[in-house]
Amino acid sequence: MADTTLRWTVVATVLSMLVACSGDPGTGAVEVKWDRDICKRCNMVLSDRRHSAQVRYSPAGQRSQVYRFDDLGCAVLWLKEQDWRDAPGIEIWVNDHANGDWLDARKAHYVPGQITPMEYGLGAQTEATADTLDFAGAIAHIEDIEKRFNVHGGHLEHAPAARRPAPSAPAEEQRK
Repeated sequence: MADTTLRWTVVATVLSMLVACSGDPGTGAVEVKWDRDICKRCNMVLSDRRHSAQVRYSPAGQRSQVYRFDDLGCAVLWLKEQDWRDAPGIEIWVNDHANGDWLDARKAHYVPGQITPMEYGLGAQTEATADTLDFAGAIAHIEDIEKRFNVHGGHLEHAPAARRPAPSAPAEEQRK
């Protein structure tokens, strides 16, 4: 009996250590490798430490997955296209435009008129002021910007580049 208890104690300790060493608590924002990580929607490098965003999704029975974005607009529009967009437990994180700290995007307040990577123009902060938008207002703002200016306009769909037909004669002969 004592042997079995000791074994279970060792197994539980080892499992606890493995979970603790994984580095990802399964909730919250994760570390960004600035100027290396790329936006899930537009494939631009994340370099603006005041306007990036993350979406964390935890499929049933699996580890959570974190997607990084260079602008809250990319995160909102990308999430809107996912089949699981309304699943419970989805977390959305955004940088505070003043200090770069991570904020829960649904609780943040958004200052329009910011210069952001994809020009959606919203900076997040913890405090509400007369000119800030709540999360629903931020989504409406992003959708309006996308509709009016078609920010992604199809040119960022990353379809294979059109290839020019091969010349019919070698370049040297064409110059003659």
